Amino acid sequence: MTAHEIDYRIYGEEMQYVEIELDPQEGVIAEAGSFMMMDDGIKMETIFGDGSEKNKGFLGSILGAGKRILTGESLFMTAFYNTLPGKKNVSFASPYPGKIIPIDLTEFRGKFICQKDAFLCAAKGVSVGIEFSKKLGRGLFGGEGFIMQKLEGNGMAFVHAGGTMARKELKPGETLRVDTGCLVGFTQDVDYDIEFIGGIKNSIFGGEGLFYAKLQGPGSVYIQSLPFSRLAGRVLAAAPQGGGKDRGEGSILGGLGNLLDGDNRF
Repeated sequence: MTAHEIDYRIYGEEMQYVEIELDPQEGVIAEAGSFMMMDDGIKMETIFGDGSEKNKGFLGSILGAGKRILTGESLFMTAFYNTLPGKKNVSFASPYPGKIIPIDLTEFRGKFICQKDAFLCAAKGVSVGIEFSKKLGRGLFGGEGFIMQKLEGNGMAFVHAGGTMARKELKPGETLRVDTGCLVGFTQDVDYDIEFIGGIKNSIFGGEGLFYAKLQGPGSVYIQSLPFSRLAGRVLAAAPQGGGKDRGEGSILGGLGNLLDGDNRF
């Protein structure tokens, strides 16, 4: 299925959103919860799977939706169509501070592999499937399990990276080691595996986990500086503990510290 040719603009710096411009009868698919706003004339429809040719028919839709359960996503996706003459816009927002990355699948020979929660939206006709790992170590220790998402087709797709995004172009045989949580996605020719950090001190006291993601070129690799798990961990660490007292900047000094840093609560 030929994907719809959509135009887009990305707005913002830290909390970005992407505005998709749809011609009459054009459509875009998105993960549930990413919708931000839309013009009059845009029709919203909840669908099984991604609605692509790959999952055509009732049985295909059921199988496509069922695969999404394995990635921890909802059975359903949302499609938005322009039903009126003239161009109409629909916008989707990033879930937390970071960058929205436009992926033109035609530049990557029709396939891009990404973390299961990185996908934001795509042109109607792009297939959102699953990518099984054939390597036991990667499946057990990769942080993303045996399964990652794969985006296939010839249209535009958009993924989200937390914090600041880095893109690395690897030459044939060139290797890059990345924290497993910081990996956003990579092109299909990149060889992805898991490598043990090594050393008892590194393993026990390093604080960086036991494994790296090892990526070998050729291909492109996208890396995020702020994985959501890391952000959530810091928020939970600073949240009020058992007795209801917080662990803010003045916590060592107790109430006096709160008074000094401008928080007058005791």
